[in-house]
Amino acid sequence: MRYVVSTVLALSLLAPLTIGRAQTLEGAIDMHAHAAPDGTPRKLDVLDLARTAKAAGMRAIVIKNHYEPTASLAFVVRKAVPGIEVFGGISLDLTVGGVNPAAVEWMTKVEGGFGKIVWLPTFDSESQVKLTGDKRPFAPVTRDGKILPEVLAVIALAAKHDLVLETGHSAPQESLLIIAEAKRQGVKHVLVTHAMASPGGSMTLDQMREAAKLGALLELVHAPLTDEQLRKEADAIRTIGAASFVLSSDLGQPQNPLHTDGLLALYKGLMAQGISAADIDAMSRENPARLLGLQP
Repeated sequence: MRYVVSTVLALSLLAPLTIGRAQTLEGAIDMHAHAAPDGTPRKLDVLDLARTAKAAGMRAIVIKNHYEPTASLAFVVRKAVPGIEVFGGISLDLTVGGVNPAAVEWMTKVEGGFGKIVWLPTFDSESQVKLTGDKRPFAPVTRDGKILPEVLAVIALAAKHDLVLETGHSAPQESLLIIAEAKRQGVKHVLVTHAMASPGGSMTLDQMREAAKLGALLELVHAPLTDEQLRKEADAIRTIGAASFVLSSDLGQPQNPLHTDGLLALYKGLMAQGISAADIDAMSRENPARLLGLQP
C-alpha cells in the first residue's frame, strides 16, 4: 500500500510539470525553421532566430532553406550563439542539381557534422509544380510508379550517414514508396514533411496511418492554424498516436508569427482540442530529439 500511495503522489507531482512544459518552449525542438539569409524575405536572420529560440528555452533548431544547403550555416551559428543546438540540411531542389547524391555526400563532410537532414524536392517537386499548374522544370522522384535511381542513391546515403530523410513536397503516394524503400535500405529516421499541409499534396488519414506503420514520423506545422485544421490534426494524433508525430513551426515568413510564438500557438491549439500535455511533450521534444540523435 505504501508503494501505491508513493506512486500516485509522484504522478500527481509530475502532472503539473508536464502541463507547464507543454505550455512553454523549455526543451522544445523546431525541425523546420526558415530564416535569412535567403533568396526570399524572412522575418529574421539565423543569428536572431537562434538567440530568440535560446531565450525561450528551446533545445534545438533546424535551419531550412529550399535552395541552399545549411550545414555550414549551422556551424557558424553555433559559434556565434552557444547554448542551443543548431542543425542544417539540404533540400534537393534544382539549385543543387535536383536529386543530387554528390551534393548530399558533400554535405556530410562539412565541418561539425551538423548537416543532418535531407529533404527531397520541395518547391521544385514534380507534385507541387503540377498541382499549381506552373510551366517550369521540376525535380522528379518517381517515374511510372518506380523510384528513380538517383533517389535510391540518396536513400542509401541517408542510411550510410544516419541522416534524417524527409519527403519534402512529394505526392503522398510517392512518399509511401520512398518510406518503404528507405526502411528497406536501413534508414533509421524518416519524416513526412508537413504531412497535413503540403503544397505537393497532403496525406489522408489512411495514408498517414500507413506511413506510420512503415516506420516514418509525421510532421505537423503552424499553418494553417485554424480550428478546422487543429481538429483534423488532433483527430490524427488520437487515431495514430503521438509517438508518430513531430511538431514544427515551418515559420520565418514576414507576414507570420515568430517561430517561438507560432510553436506555442500550435501547442496550445492542439491542447484546446483535447491533446494531452504529455503528448505535446513527446511530439515537441522527445520525438524530434531522437531524429537528431539527441538524448530524449
